Amino acid sequence: MKKRPIVVALGGNAITREFEEGNIPQQFENTRRSLEHIIGLLKEGFNMVITHGNGPQVGNALIRVEESRHLVPPLPLGIIVADLEGGMGYMIEQCLQNKMHDMGVKRQVATLVTQVLVDKDDPSIKNPSKFVGPFFKKEQVPELVEKRGWIMKEDKGRGYRRVVASPKPIGIVEKDIIKHLVDMGVVVIAAGGGGIPVYIDHSKHPGWLEGLDGVIDKDLASAVLGREIDAEKLLIITGVEKVALNFGTPEQIDLDELTIADARKYLAEGQFPKGSMGPKIEAAINFIEGGGEEVIITSIEKTGDAIKGKAGTRIHA
Repeated sequence: MKKRPIVVALGGNAITREFEEGNIPQQFENTRRSLEHIIGLLKEGFNMVITHGNGPQVGNALIRVEESRHLVPPLPLGIIVADLEGGMGYMIEQCLQNKMHDMGVKRQVATLVTQVLVDKDDPSIKNPSKFVGPFFKKEQVPELVEKRGWIMKEDKGRGYRRVVASPKPIGIVEKDIIKHLVDMGVVVIAAGGGGIPVYIDHSKHPGWLEGLDGVIDKDLASAVLGREIDAEKLLIITGVEKVALNFGTPEQIDLDELTIADARKYLAEGQFPKGSMGPKIEAAINFIEGGGEEVIITSIEKTGDAIKGKAGTRIHA
C-alpha cells in the first residue's frame, strides 16, 4: 500500500527571518536549510505536498507597488499573491531539486499555482488580521497609519505589523490534479502563500471564478488541502521550536504535545493570537478532525529532530 501523503507547510517567517534583511540569497539559504530534513521523508517513500507562507514577502511586495505607482500601474493584492506563488515556488522547487541531486533521491518536483475558494462576504475582509511585511516599533505606527493608510496591529511579543484581509479557505480548486500528481510520486508545491483567494460568482457570471484581494493563512489552507488529498500528517515549520503558553513572557511554558481538547481550551482562552500561532492551532484542529493523524509544529533548526519525535509540539486527537 502507498503511504498516505504528508503536507509540509513552510512559514514565510521561516524563509525570511525577522532578524535578517530578507534578501533573495538569504531566502534561498533559509529554504535550503528547511528542506534538508524533508529529504529523509522522501527517501522513506512518503508522498508529499509542500505549501508555504508569504507574510513577509507579500508585505514587501505591497510596499514596492505603493512606492512605484507613479511610474507603473499598481498590482492588486490577489495578483501579488499569484506572482509570489510562482516566484517562491521556483525557489523552493530548485532548492529541493538540488538537495535531492546531492542525496541521490530521484523524484520529480512540480510547482502548481493554486486557487483557493473563499466566501466573498467573509467577515475578515472588514476586519483584517493577517500580518504581512516587516516589523515596526510602536512609535512608528501613527505615521504609517496616517501617511500610508495602513491598518496596524501588534504581533504579540514581536512588534507591530501591517494587517490585510484573510478570508478562511473553503476548498482547493486544483485538488484533483494535486492528488493525481502526488499519487504518482511527484513532490508538489501548492497553495503557496495560502493560495490565490477566489470565489464562485452567483450573480453577474454564475459559476465563474472571480479573484478577491486578500492573503489566506497558509496553515488553514494546508489543513484544507490535506483533508482533500487524504494526508496523514501536517508538518508546520515556523519561527519557533514549540507551541507555548504565555508566549514572550517570563511565564512562558513550552509544550511537547497537545490534545485537540486542550488546543481548543487554550485557543478559547486567547493563548494563541489570531495573527500568528492561532491559525496554526486552528489548522491542526481542522486537519485532525478532517481525518489526519498528527500535526507537528516546530522551527527550521529542529525539523529533523521533530520528525523523529525529539523536538517540536505534536498535536493529536
